[in-house]
Amino acid sequence: MTYCVAMCLDEGLVCLSDSRTNAGVDHINTFRKMIVFERPGDRVVVLMSAGNLAITQAVVNLLREHANVQDHESVWSAATMFECARMVGDTVRRVYQRDAAALKEFGVDFNASFILCGQIDNEPPRLFQIYAAGNFIEASEDTPYFQIGESKYGKPIIDRVVSSATSLDEAAKCALISMDSTIRSNLSVGLPLDLLVYRRDQLKVARHVSIDWDNPYFNMIHSQWGASLRRVFGELPDPNWATWPEGAAAPCVPQPAEGKDAA
Repeated sequence: MTYCVAMCLDEGLVCLSDSRTNAGVDHINTFRKMIVFERPGDRVVVLMSAGNLAITQAVVNLLREHANVQDHESVWSAATMFECARMVGDTVRRVYQRDAAALKEFGVDFNASFILCGQIDNEPPRLFQIYAAGNFIEASEDTPYFQIGESKYGKPIIDRVVSSATSLDEAAKCALISMDSTIRSNLSVGLPLDLLVYRRDQLKVARHVSIDWDNPYFNMIHSQWGASLRRVFGELPDPNWATWPEGAAAPCVPQPAEGKDAA
C-alpha cells in the first residue's frame, strides 16, 4: 500500500507521496510513486500512483514510452490537463484489457488509482483523480485535494486546515503532518517521501525534494505534532457528568417477539 496526496490551491500545487510497497511483513520494498513531466516554460505534469505495483508500473511505463516517441499522442502533445487525464485513463483501460483476465485467474484484483495534476501553457493548474476503470474526476474550489492509497489516517487534518486560499508553505506542512499521521498508524506506508511544490503560472517545478529520516523538518513534525496533540488534549476539560441531563443515554430499541414480524 502507499499514500499520496495532492492539493490544488490558489497559489499552485502541492504533491506528496511515500515510496513503500508491502507484499507481506517480510517483503517490504521502496518504489517511487511520483513521476514528473516537466518542460520549463510550457508545462509541468505530475502523476502519482497507488495500488498493485505491477499494474501501476505498466501504466506509467506506457505513458513514458509514448512520451519518448516523436509525433505520438502523449503528455507532451496534450493541449490541456483534461486531455492528459483522458490519456492516463485510456492507458489504464489498455492495461486492463491486456492483464485483467490473467490476474483474475490468480485471484488478483485489478487495483490501481492515480492522481494527476499540473499546468499546461495558459490554463490554470488542475487536479484529477483517476480510477481503475479509467474514469476520473476533477478537484474543485470546495474540494481542493485528492488522496489515494491509505488515505483515512491523514484525512482529518487536511479537512480541518486546507482550503483553496491556503498558502503553499502551509499546505506542504499540512501534507507532511498528514503523512506522519499515516506512517504512525500503518506500517505499509513509509519513507522516503517525494514532496513537490509548484507555483502557479511558473511552468517549472519550484521544489522537488526527497525526505528521509535525516530530514530535520520532518523529524521536527514527527516529534512535535504528537506532543502538541497530547498537550491540547490535556488542556480540554474532562466531562462533568453531574451537568449532563438525566436520561441522556440512547433509548433502547425493543426487539420483536420471536417468530413475529418486526413491522
